[in-house]
Amino acid sequence: MAEESMEKNMEETADYTAEEQTDEAVEAAEQTEAQTEADPQETEEPKAEDEKGKPDKKDAQIEELTDRVKRQMAEFENFRKRSEKEKAGMFEMGAKSVIEQLLPVVDNFERGLAGLSEEAKKDPFAEGVEKIYRQLEEILTKLDVKPIEAVGAPFDPELHNAVMHVEDEEAEENVIVEEFLKGYTYKDQVVRHSMVKVAN
Repeated sequence: MAEESMEKNMEETADYTAEEQTDEAVEAAEQTEAQTEADPQETEEPKAEDEKGKPDKKDAQIEELTDRVKRQMAEFENFRKRSEKEKAGMFEMGAKSVIEQLLPVVDNFERGLAGLSEEAKKDPFAEGVEKIYRQLEEILTKLDVKPIEAVGAPFDPELHNAVMHVEDEEAEENVIVEEFLKGYTYKDQVVRHSMVKVAN
């Protein structure tokens, strides 16, 4: 009987101890959960950058390469604009050179046609020459080549080259009274100055 009583007491003590431990564990879990809700930042894992105290090497390399690409793109854009400007300038110089060489041909056509009489102008050959001259004039006009205004205009050293001066009471002072050689401009740039006589 004594042994049975001892075993019973031991079982009751074991049950009580298990229940007590379970209650303590539940209480501890509730306390931990309450602390987590009160300060959720404590449970977050620290970032890799915070541990190192330095920015990521990959991010720094990406930023450096991006900056380099932007610089190269800007340099290429500047080079493209500069090349286009140089090409345009070279074309202008070439066109101006060709026009300068064509102008003496135009001068000869004008002199030849000016020396013809009215009857000679009716000749088929003379008519053909005049048509060629008109065609040349049209081409020059399309290229923006214009004759410089001379006779009756005020003398302008930027446009005219005075080779003679004359005393003329009828003409105003510093006015062109005669043109010896017609001048031309190409896109507002002087290709050839007019050779003129100016009244004093």
